[in-house]
Amino acid sequence: QVQLVESGGGLVQAGGSLRLSCSASGTLISMNGMGWYRQAPGKQRELVAVITSGGSTNYADSVKGRFTISRDNAKNTVYLQMDSLKPEDTAVYYCYFMRTNSWGQGTQVTVSS
Repeated sequence: QVQLVESGGGLVQAGGSLRLSCSASGTLISMNGMGWYRQAPGKQRELVAVITSGGSTNYADSVKGRFTISRDNAKNTVYLQMDSLKPEDTAVYYCYFMRTNSWGQGTQVTVSS
């Protein structure tokens, strides 16, 4: 059974940075696509970034040039580096494992103005 555990969220001022981590167990992420989603209060969950098994990446327009998704196969972990954070980035961020449609529990990111 795939388990995903996110960490790294917190409170940061606008313009600051955070790095989220998603540690996977029960599977190897190296041959699978992974993603980060987020959900703000009163809004639908939305895709933030994805990384394919081949290492290709794709981003939501709202975060392009500010966020970077990456993976460390040796640590079985996916990261989301978030720079130049804005108040509108405030949300719960979720890690997603595509092959089994598995989600982590989420980590709160709050950006103050």
